[in-house]
Order: sequence, then C-alpha cells, then structure tokens
Amino acid sequence: MAHWVLHVDLDQFIAAVEVLRRPELRGRPVVVGGDGDPAKRGVVSTASYEARAFGVHSGLPLRTAYRRCPDAVFLPVDRDVYEAASATVMAALAEFDAILEVFGWDEAFLAVDTDDPEALARQIQDRVRAAARLECTVGIGENKLQAKLAAGFGKPAGVFRLTGETWDQVLGDRPPDALWGIGSKTAKRLAALGITTVRDLAGTDPRVLATHLGPTIGPWLVQTAHGLDPSPVHSAPYVPRSRGREVTFQQDLSDWEQVRREVARLAAQVAAEIASEQRPAVRVVVKVRYAPFFTHTHGRPLAAATWDAGPIERAALAALDQFTQRGPVRLLGVRAELTR
Repeated sequence: MAHWVLHVDLDQFIAAVEVLRRPELRGRPVVVGGDGDPAKRGVVSTASYEARAFGVHSGLPLRTAYRRCPDAVFLPVDRDVYEAASATVMAALAEFDAILEVFGWDEAFLAVDTDDPEALARQIQDRVRAAARLECTVGIGENKLQAKLAAGFGKPAGVFRLTGETWDQVLGDRPPDALWGIGSKTAKRLAALGITTVRDLAGTDPRVLATHLGPTIGPWLVQTAHGLDPSPVHSAPYVPRSRGREVTFQQDLSDWEQVRREVARLAAQVAAEIASEQRPAVRVVVKVRYAPFFTHTHGRPLAAATWDAGPIERAALAALDQFTQRGPVRLLGVRAELTR
C-alpha cells in the first residue's frame, strides 16, 4: 500500500454551522462577523458561497460587505458553537486508522496507507456528514503541501489528488502566491526578480534566492515550488501558537494617549489569558489599523519567556512606539507569540 496525506477542509465552516442552526437560511447569502450589525464597525469572519459571489470575503469590513450584498443575512460570531461543531468533526476523523493532525477549527491532515485514497476520502466525507451534517473537501497528496493545495482545487465538497507527477501541469503557470505559505509581499519581491510563476520559481537557483531573501527562506521557496514538503503529519494535540485580543472602535481614536491606554488594556487581557494556560510568551505584536483601512504591525521580543502582565505590557507599548504614523485609529490588536 502507498503512503498518502489527506487534507480535510470543512466547506464555509462557520457559515455552514450557522445554517444548521437556521435551516431557513440555506441558499441565502450569509455573513458572519463582529456582533452581526453591518451598521457598526467590524470585519467578516466568514461568508457563505452565496455571499462570496458578491465579493464578500473574510477580513472585509462589515459595512463594505453590506454595500456589496445588502440582501445578506448578517450574524454575530459564536465561538462556543463553532468549537463544539469542530470537536464533533475531529472526533469522527479520529476513528479512522490514520495519524490525525488537527489544524484548527476546520482543517485536519491524515497520514494513511492505502491503495485507494479517493475511496477513503469519500468515506471521510460520509463520516463527517453523518456526524456533524457538514460538507468537506478532501485533498490528496504525497505530502502536506500537495494535500493542502489539492483541497483548494476540490472545493466545494469534492476530492482532488495532486502529486509530484501532476504538480507542474496543475500549478506551473500559476503565480508563486498560489503556493501555501507564500504571501503577496513575497510574490512582489519575486516578481521584481523576474519570477512570476511557480515554474519560474522551481527553476531558480536556490543560491540566487538565498542572496535576495535569506539563506533559509530562499531555498525553502524553491523547494516549495517543486511541491516538496518534509514536514510530517503528527498526532500531537493542536495548540495555538499565539493568543491575542483585538478591538474595533466605533469612532476613530485620534488621541494617541488613549491609544496607549487601550494597548495596555489589551496586553493585560492577553497576559491574563496565557497565565491561565501557563503558556509563556516570547514575543508581543501590536496591530494598528488606521482609518480608512490601512493595517500595520510591529513586534517586540521579550527578554525572557513569561506570562507576567508587566513585561508583556511594556513590550506592547514599546512595539506601539515603533509606529511613526499618528493618524486616526479604527482597530487595535495585541498578540502574544507563545513557546511551543
């Protein structure tokens, strides 16, 4: 039997859970975010496929989502319900003879030995549907990278296999940021070097990229462009690598002394949360979203791993001091990056 990695991705997870609670919403555009009031400031957490057809997506301001799709049903975020639904799905996946790696609320990897991964993928879909009444897409690959990308091609509720043999045919002409882990900023840096496709990136000398993007990132980018991923599927319990708090203000903050007080308050909340888990932080990151919608972040390492509020607050304020722009602020966030 061959060894395969399967990536299970729950389709429009949060919106799908809300539709289960309100069956009358099936087939209608549904947007979940903030407290569910598009007249207030907030961002979209997820949108149903019907809402996505109007250009509504995660991270979009709720007010913009309303302008694009005024007939959508707007609902508040309900974390407890989503966590319960996710737990049901992961328990169903744990029943398979596979190594299971939970990858958040709505994603998981399974490492399996089978001669028919498509048949197993369909069994997984049936099991998830029976346990949670939710649909999922299953990507199949020879490693986690291939399986993760394959799921994107299989959506919604499909099964797709991506291997080293089909890699170039499927992805060769696509831009580098089509690959898992490569964002738009890196894609722009690659474009400046004349690298505009996955095929271009795969054909680049790793030593050349190392000089431009660093000795670790450069070679990793070329490796990824070849569809290679050495990271194993492991069954260790999923543990978030960071904890954070954000607040969106209904009126912009123009007084930066008030901004500092809000950052200190958020830092104290984050410190209390990680102290209750006894997971020390090693770095603190502050996010500032200016009006109208420009977002920047700055981070500050801690001298020693800690969950004490004092050092975390001081690091957050030091990170805030790195922001040179003092314009009106619509959102603030503080995130603690934790030890493993």
